[in-house]
Amino acid sequence: MKLVIVTSVEEFRKDVLRLFKNANIHNFSSSDIDGYKNGSTVVMTASWFASEKFSNESRMFFSFTDDENIDDLFNAIEEFNSGVETNNAVRAVVVPIERQI
Repeated sequence: MKLVIVTSVEEFRKDVLRLFKNANIHNFSSSDIDGYKNGSTVVMTASWFASEKFSNESRMFFSFTDDENIDDLFNAIEEFNSGVETNNAVRAVVVPIERQI
C-alpha cells in the first residue's frame, strides 16, 4: 500500500475524479488549497491592493491504495496532461508507507 497525492487546479476537479474512478481508486479524500507559482511576490509588492489574491484555486486529492491502481492512475494522468493546453497540468506523487494500523 502507498499514498498517492494528486494536485490540480479547481477547473480539473471533475476530470481528476474521473481519473480516480477509472483507476479503481474509490476511497480518497480531497481538500481545497491555494496554488502559487514563483514570481508572484514581485507582483504582490507592486500591487496597490495588499489584500489582492495572487493564487489559483486548487484541489489536493489523496488516497492509500495498491500499486496497480497507482500505475493505472499515473498512465491516465499522463494521457490527460498530454491533451491539456495550460501550464497547470495535473501533478501526482507517490509516498511509500512504512507502517500502518
